Amino acid sequence: MNPAAPESALEIRRKRLHFRALRRGFREVDLIFGTFAADGLKGLSEGELDQFEALLDAPDQEVFLWLQGKAPVTPEFDTPIFARLKALCQRESPTWNV
Repeated sequence: MNPAAPESALEIRRKRLHFRALRRGFREVDLIFGTFAADGLKGLSEGELDQFEALLDAPDQEVFLWLQGKAPVTPEFDTPIFARLKALCQRESPTWNV
């Protein structure tokens, strides 16, 4: 990649989403979303980025309960991206690279 080349709109969007993922305001969710964003945003399509962004807009407490399996996921948020976030949480001995 040429360092002098301008970033694409998609690259800028990914950086903005990564920043938002780290600063939701609920530390546990920040760690989960931030870890996912650091490892997975670069490979997501625009539709998948839309799914991730929608989850960033969901209330923190609800998202945390969904990720723990303590509350049913609202159908609009029950997406493949949410499934990937939940799988991240279900790893054995997870580490959080944020």
